[in-house]
Amino acid sequence: MPKFTVLIIEDEKNIQTFMGKILKRHEYRVLCADTGEQGLEMIRSQCPDIILLDLGLPDMDGSEIIQDIRTWTSTPVIVISARTAEQEKVSALDLGADDYLTKPFGTSELLARIRASLRHSNRLNTDSALYIRPYRHAGMTLDFSRRLLTIGDSEIHLTPIEYKIVAYLAQNSGKVITYASILSNVWGPYADSDNKILRVNMANIRRKIEDDPAQPKYIFTEVGVGYRMAEDEEE
Repeated sequence: MPKFTVLIIEDEKNIQTFMGKILKRHEYRVLCADTGEQGLEMIRSQCPDIILLDLGLPDMDGSEIIQDIRTWTSTPVIVISARTAEQEKVSALDLGADDYLTKPFGTSELLARIRASLRHSNRLNTDSALYIRPYRHAGMTLDFSRRLLTIGDSEIHLTPIEYKIVAYLAQNSGKVITYASILSNVWGPYADSDNKILRVNMANIRRKIEDDPAQPKYIFTEVGVGYRMAEDEEE
């Protein structure tokens, strides 16, 4: 198996070194760039499998890099930033970032986010546009071809709208999906930007699938940003 190549675009040397050591230990090939310009050059010349991008770079804002590369590549981008404002996260995701990690973060979380983004990327590259293999996590199975959701031996009845929400999150499992992205995908490009209809549907979904909706194990809320579905289990 060829190693996945990870490009770290980060000007803080201690964080760059920390991530590089973890990734090398887990069999990734690691490239590093200290500036946005250097990062863009390496994306073009090295074609990495995934990009870890700091927003606060010395020569440009990381969001400019996302905007630039999204015109010509779908390579997964995980934003890594000390900025905690919800709007910063939403903006980066809406520009085309695949995920967002706020500093400081743990080793296991970093590796899980990378796995999820790579798996989703490979899924889109190698399968048909519709991801057919069922989603599975902790006893839940979502069979896309049969539009059937089961937990254990029990079939869970979802309304058409609820199914579309769950299926969209499952196809992007392990990644945070913004409210705007879900609204657009489920209700169309002219969906009302008010999140109330989404929150109502999500409350209904959680009542159906979670043992304790206040402590979900399948769909998690990223406050002020969107939702994340638990990562699909490897077969």
